[in-house]
Amino acid sequence: MSDDSLSRRTSRVSFATIAREWTRLNCVGFGGPPTHVALLRRMCVDERHWMEPEEFQDAVAATNLLPGPASTQLAIFCAWRLRGVVGGILGGLCFILPGLAIILALSTLFLAHHPGAWVLGAAAGAGASVPAVALNAAWQLVPSSRERVGPRRSSNVRWFLYVVAGGAAAATVGPYLVLVLIVAGFVELSFRRNGERRTKRARSAFMPIAALHTVALGGVGALAWVAIKVGALSYGGGFVIVPIMQHDAVSTYHWMTAAQFLNAVALGQITPGPVVQTVAVVGYAAAGVGGGLLAAVIAFAPSFFFVFLGGSRFDTIRRNESIRSFFAGAGPAVIGAIAGSAIPLGLSLQYVWQVPVLVGAVIWLFLVRRGVVSCLLIAGVAGVILALAGVKV
Repeated sequence: MSDDSLSRRTSRVSFATIAREWTRLNCVGFGGPPTHVALLRRMCVDERHWMEPEEFQDAVAATNLLPGPASTQLAIFCAWRLRGVVGGILGGLCFILPGLAIILALSTLFLAHHPGAWVLGAAAGAGASVPAVALNAAWQLVPSSRERVGPRRSSNVRWFLYVVAGGAAAATVGPYLVLVLIVAGFVELSFRRNGERRTKRARSAFMPIAALHTVALGGVGALAWVAIKVGALSYGGGFVIVPIMQHDAVSTYHWMTAAQFLNAVALGQITPGPVVQTVAVVGYAAAGVGGGLLAAVIAFAPSFFFVFLGGSRFDTIRRNESIRSFFAGAGPAVIGAIAGSAIPLGLSLQYVWQVPVLVGAVIWLFLVRRGVVSCLLIAGVAGVILALAGVKV
């Protein structure tokens, strides 16, 4: 886009319009990234004609190549295109804050010391369906990932191995999952470049990141590190943050129980806006409302940084063969990680009655093929009914 074109758009779109429309997007944005992308395209391309279709598609492709929540970065990018950095900040905040306020309010209810029986029932019911939601999230990513691989047998074998590696890591070594994703990306990059010297360089780049994972942190530092991993080191869709956070929040720092973490994931799915807001629930469990806000700020800050730094270079980023090769390896590993997270999530179920709820969720999502939000709501209502009937929750 030329500077003159951007200037014309800047002059006719007010900050009030950006604030109103991006807040509306957050409030109706149930269903995760696919819904956010569809709503943004309808507004920016079809209805308002603020962006050309090709420009919007390039932005979608580029934001999916960046670490962090892709749909949030896309929302920031679209606002940035209209009114520069100030517009991007305003649009991003309006896209994030309403859902963040809702999820923090719900956190105070579901993570209270003595919640009512109906609250416990709703949480246990919705939480029981979360492993099925994880499997569904992974399955949704498979077709586009396989399409990028192409027909070559060797590429398909590597794709399968990356998926298996990601799944195994999510199921067994939660805190080191990010490292597995990075290794998968560099392995694919080295295969495509076919150079031993570059492979060694990739390993050397990997070692400092691995060292960071060995640092023992506590208190606010630990919360900040978890949020940084969520916001700056995760890619492939919002649900990949689940296995990244689970081990830290439950096993390492003991901020919440396994059942409470299931509740956190469910809250992230049923509230509007980015799924990454789940990190605010973890922050609330660690340090109250202040911890939730801190975790959200740290997790979302890299998205603004990436867009403002690289927005004008999105076309170059998208066409960069090294970046595309890296994500050809990391992407399948992400799919495996999301699917693999269903194992520890499933093992977190506490009551026998949650098992049939989980089975029903699998049927609802994979056979009936209905939405995630309706699945979680129905499961939550079932939990409330059972709790009021006297079943242990």
